[in-house]
Amino acid sequence: MRKFRHFIYFILLVILDQFTKHLAASDLKENPFIVIPKVFQFTYHENNGAVWGILSGQIVFLIILTFLLLSLMVFLYLKVPTDKRYNAIRIILVFICAGAVGNLIDRIFNRYVVDFIYFELIDFPVFNLADCYVTLSSILLILLGLFYYKDEDFEFLSLKSAKTVTTVTNDETEEKEDKEK
Repeated sequence: MRKFRHFIYFILLVILDQFTKHLAASDLKENPFIVIPKVFQFTYHENNGAVWGILSGQIVFLIILTFLLLSLMVFLYLKVPTDKRYNAIRIILVFICAGAVGNLIDRIFNRYVVDFIYFELIDFPVFNLADCYVTLSSILLILLGLFYYKDEDFEFLSLKSAKTVTTVTNDETEEKEDKEK
């Protein structure tokens, strides 16, 4: 049930991202919306690269990279234990995946990503909601890893734990077979 709920969150986050980009494309192309003069505004920008415009024009590479990273995120999501203690990690992975898919949709259909949030005061590169999902979730994941979870909380990611589970399962199978004889 929890995975279904997370899937609904994922869909809603992608829809929200796409909706805000649609608004930016339809309303901000000609007229940026200045929230605080010389500080913060909503403005339309087409980014045909990755973060801060790096890898500009490398759309096919970025699409392939996104699919690979999405596969990794889904794999990690499925490996995370179902304990309540790990719910934050699962939700963070949902946000990261939603951000990746939001920008992937733009790259596939537009050949660029629509950015529209601009902090003029510090001349920070223009970004979008999907970028916020990925960046803030990644920062939160790092902070949780450093200050909340312990090393042993991540044993589910190690190859040893997968082998141990297999060994235990094989031992249990052998024990059951011995009892049946």
